[in-house]
Amino acid sequence: MRAFLRQLRAEPPRPAFYRAANYVPLKPWQVRDRSFTRRGRRGVDAVEVAEFLDRVAHDLAEVYAALGSSRRETERIKDALKCWQSQRAREDLAARR
Repeated sequence: MRAFLRQLRAEPPRPAFYRAANYVPLKPWQVRDRSFTRRGRRGVDAVEVAEFLDRVAHDLAEVYAALGSSRRETERIKDALKCWQSQRAREDLAARR
């Protein structure tokens, strides 16, 4: 999993996909409760399963992209805070002299 997340961080951001205005991202309960049309003894409709898996994969890709973006922003803020704290410490030290 860590290798996968590292790979996501290394990839440049992808352009957003077109989405209909009424599109609602999947919720976990929707994935758990999803059922497919039975096809006799052969199982479920392969086309329905493939479409559903494509949607899940797309939503997960967006989540991981948002997570990567959030982590980069967090690192940027942490670095800025450390820089500010160092600068303040130097200024305080100079003011005491």
